[in-house]
Amino acid sequence: MPPVMVAGKRCFNIAPLSGPFGARITGLDFTRFSGEALFKVIEAALLEHQVLVFRDLGLDERQQITLSRYFGDIQEHVLSQYRGVDPGIFVISNLDRDGRPTGEHPDPGAMIWHTDGSWSHRTGAITMLYALQIPSEGGDTLFADMYTAYDELDNATRSRIANMTAVHDLNDSRRRSGARVQMTAEQRAAAPPVEHPIVRVHPATGRTALYLGEHAAYAAGMPEAEGRALVADLNERATAPQLIYRHRWRRRDLVMWDNRCVLHRATPFDTAHESRVLRRTTVLEPFMEEVEPAMVANL
Repeated sequence: MPPVMVAGKRCFNIAPLSGPFGARITGLDFTRFSGEALFKVIEAALLEHQVLVFRDLGLDERQQITLSRYFGDIQEHVLSQYRGVDPGIFVISNLDRDGRPTGEHPDPGAMIWHTDGSWSHRTGAITMLYALQIPSEGGDTLFADMYTAYDELDNATRSRIANMTAVHDLNDSRRRSGARVQMTAEQRAAAPPVEHPIVRVHPATGRTALYLGEHAAYAAGMPEAEGRALVADLNERATAPQLIYRHRWRRRDLVMWDNRCVLHRATPFDTAHESRVLRRTTVLEPFMEEVEPAMVANL
């Protein structure tokens, strides 16, 4: 594909990924290109491709926060033990204070299919994950296409779920993930169960997608066991192999995805001998908010 031009200048190259969706961006240098025009191009690419992979991108915490704020308010995660120095940073690391692997996955909840922030009334729109250290094997991130997942449902299932909601519950999904450290009473009170439609129309693209994942405990309006079985069946269909892109991380990768039309999960790695450290920010709905021009120019 031809290079992307911003304000008459060659800015970066974009090419489809090898999977069923997503695109790779190379050649972007935030020290040379910044400003609203650039970010509008990135936004358009994200809406088209659902997942964007930026290769070999030097990005410090300040730059990641500034980039994230262009798209909206940044989530301060209820699981405060993962917050960085800036409360908008969510640190995923299996290292102890001395920089040695602990032998535990830092967040087992990351290894079940989910969409970030669905457990909140104000859900996650965009997530940005930046790789600082990666293992030699494993620790990939899988993404599943929820547009196609909906499109491939049979008509009877579409009709059945058209007006249904699901109860999303972070405490429930964390318990089912087997995390050693469970939520505190204060955290549970700050993140009570919420209901969201199982079928959503994306506010920016107008496309229809499933909205589930393992934060969805059960479908509302039916016996809980039956509602849980329905969610499990839909999640299984939505994560069929042909719907999945597997991202094999490299150091200095930034991956950006749209939580309203993809699910994701991490794969295991050798937590006792390998290091995996990533820095995450999640932008909350609505998808786009106005920001001060100076904030964008400072990236």
